[in-house]
Amino acid sequence: MAIDPAWRQVPATLAIGAAGAGLFWLIGFPAAVLTGPAAAVSAATLMGLRTAMPPMLRDAVFLVIGITIGSTVTPEVIATALAWPLSLAVLVATLVAVMLVAMAALERLFRYDRTTALLAATPGHLSYVLGLSTELEADVARVALVQTVRVLLLTLLVPVLIALWGVEGTGYLVDRGPIAPLHLVLTVPLALGLGLVLNRLRVPAALVLGAMAVSALGHGADLTPGAIPPWLVTVAFIGMGTLIGTRFSGIDRRGLGAAFLAGFVTTLVACAVAAAGALVAAGIVGLPAAALLLAFAPGGVEVMAALAVETGLEPAFVAAHHVFRLIALTVLVPVMVVRLRR
Repeated sequence: MAIDPAWRQVPATLAIGAAGAGLFWLIGFPAAVLTGPAAAVSAATLMGLRTAMPPMLRDAVFLVIGITIGSTVTPEVIATALAWPLSLAVLVATLVAVMLVAMAALERLFRYDRTTALLAATPGHLSYVLGLSTELEADVARVALVQTVRVLLLTLLVPVLIALWGVEGTGYLVDRGPIAPLHLVLTVPLALGLGLVLNRLRVPAALVLGAMAVSALGHGADLTPGAIPPWLVTVAFIGMGTLIGTRFSGIDRRGLGAAFLAGFVTTLVACAVAAAGALVAAGIVGLPAAALLLAFAPGGVEVMAALAVETGLEPAFVAAHHVFRLIALTVLVPVMVVRLRR
């Protein structure tokens, strides 16, 4: 039986990711087990090394991260939900501002056409955006490059911003002991099942959301109390960072420099607008501004939620906002495309 070529590249890819995590941990870089692999594997991929994370391995990482996020749900988090509607309203306003400002930057500084600029400026929902890019005859390569650069830069920059902010999260300080092996064994298949159902329904980040929902229900109802084993969480974070780095595989290097610059500029613009929205929302919900920055950051739900778990900054709150961001973008992007074409 022939082995999928992608699996032959996995040991070297994971070794590079693990080495990056170790190096970043030694130098004291924030969220080292996530940012280290992302930086190391990205560099290796761009230098021409073949890297890969097969779908099965990627899905396993998503499953563990989703269960980990759900395990942070507590009565206090549920009580905080009463303030979420106001924060979500600020999030939508921030999304619109991010897209308009970043789109203008891409049009004026990099001469992108309006449709390509809008789709490249969209803060997340990558698979949906790429699908729209194809249907709308936008420059798919440019959109993919800018979006990939955005995810990488956010993975590296957001932890640094939070560290410079000097805020320490509390999400990991409550010691509820380890989850019982039986509870974990029951949670995993239920999480996988719901994730597969959501995937069939074409829900973005289906496995993360399914696992998060099952885990949150079990922990919130005190049916499956306890924390996920730290070693398993660490392995999942290294896998997530490694996955980010492999996204640069097969990219046309001729347009890489311009795409990096465009991605860098739009990411800085998006972060500045998101930070402004986060400060406004922080005053409304009464949570640390750093947690709101994670909730409003224009990055993928899996990455930002993983950072929230790693830093201890309200993981359930952050994940809820990023899920809502995906839903909002599903509606906002087509509406804005129609308005542009008119």
